[in-house]
Amino acid sequence: MAESKEQAELLQQFIDESHRIVFFGGAGVSTESGIPDFRSVDGLYHQDWKYPPEQILSGDFFVANPTEFYRFYRAKLLVDGIKPNAAHKKLAELEAKGKLSAVITQNIDGLHQAAGSKNVLEVHGSTLRNHCTRCGTFYDADYLRSHFGRRGVPLCEKEGCGAIIKPDVVLYGESLDDDVVRRSIEALQEADMLIIGGTSLTVYPAAGVINAFHGGHLVLINRDATESDGIADLVIHDSIGKVLDKVKV
Repeated sequence: MAESKEQAELLQQFIDESHRIVFFGGAGVSTESGIPDFRSVDGLYHQDWKYPPEQILSGDFFVANPTEFYRFYRAKLLVDGIKPNAAHKKLAELEAKGKLSAVITQNIDGLHQAAGSKNVLEVHGSTLRNHCTRCGTFYDADYLRSHFGRRGVPLCEKEGCGAIIKPDVVLYGESLDDDVVRRSIEALQEADMLIIGGTSLTVYPAAGVINAFHGGHLVLINRDATESDGIADLVIHDSIGKVLDKVKV
């Protein structure tokens, strides 16, 4: 269902009235840049691999079978050449104008920062940051793309180390970063408007942080209906990029 004129006008009214907007986004924000999500019909969970993707992307699997982990990770998550879309750009514009105070994202692609957003809280980490599991030396995403180490596993080049490098991504079975969660909750508690976009709010514990919001307007923008539609003051079933692109700042 496309966004109606009335919905667009009400969204604009809410934004005009608000001064500390928080955006909470999921995979649907990045799919419009060409990054596949995990749960759609064409998503990663519906593609054939030797192991289920949710098993490959677990902390235990990373330790037990890093070769297969990195084969999947490079093919499906370490995307290259992807650009921010209209949603990323509009959120950065809202922040630059002093209307939006934080972006809380479940995505790991760094596209919000690429669009110019400054206060981005990545609850599931980022593929752009990687560290040696022994000495903590930092490595960027390009290093993981070009260094295959032993059996496809990137290894630390620091003299005397040689340990496995791990992406700063929260894998299944791992805990969210306490500081990111704390800052997300604080931003939501101080917000006067919350826009939830491109997520079905089914991934916990990340989705649970929105319970900290008690501000004025709650807007939910997602292509498909969600079980959380009933909590919102305004629900728009349409493209997040298309909807936000119309917003006047």
